[in-house]
Amino acid sequence: MPKSKRSKLITLAQTDKKTREDKERIGDEIRSQVDAHRYVWVFSVANMRNTFLKTVRQDWRGSRLLFGRTRVMAKALGRTPEEAYLPGLDELASDEAGYMAGDIGLLITDEAPDVVRDYFESFVKTDFARAGLKAPLTFIVPEGIVYSTGGRIPAEDDVPMAHSLETTLRGLGMPTQLKNGKIMLGGDYTVCKEGDELTGKQTRLLKQFGIAVAEFKIELRAYYDKDSASVTKEEPKESSD
Repeated sequence: MPKSKRSKLITLAQTDKKTREDKERIGDEIRSQVDAHRYVWVFSVANMRNTFLKTVRQDWRGSRLLFGRTRVMAKALGRTPEEAYLPGLDELASDEAGYMAGDIGLLITDEAPDVVRDYFESFVKTDFARAGLKAPLTFIVPEGIVYSTGGRIPAEDDVPMAHSLETTLRGLGMPTQLKNGKIMLGGDYTVCKEGDELTGKQTRLLKQFGIAVAEFKIELRAYYDKDSASVTKEEPKESSD
């Protein structure tokens, strides 16, 4: 069968070479930062938002915040005593330790552990939810006139939802009607229940009512101290609720 003039042969070896070069570049960058700083932290991020992450990067300009494929970062540090870039670093990166499982990042810094903890414990931002997030609350819009906060504050302190949004709300699943210039509900409407995996329509409804339920937070897992060649596990903070 004749080959099409449009067909193009892709050499996997070339692709593999580029991938290897990228991995080596990332590994070299991580190791150069380890050389330059005392502490290596592993952290995870809840509800990633680039705008908030940009703020963190700016606040930590003297340090290095790194993201990448988990296996590549772990390999750069060394997952066994034989592979460890520095003595004891494998205790942070090994599969058995479990610190570098899932979506994680590295903070490589000279700042003392208490400074790091204080910053990240207080850096919590809320944003509108995205589809797939588990709803942290039950939200029910009450029967009658639909107000801008969906009944979360007394009607006398609220304002009716703009009538121009009626078709938007109806398109998102709310059985609304327009009467005398007011958006109306014939009965209570449950937007979401606590624990539900939110759909796109549910997240858009929450946003319409100004409800931000996604919490951007960096969870510190453990850190390596170059001076003592030791790893310290971070215990999760108990909720104050």
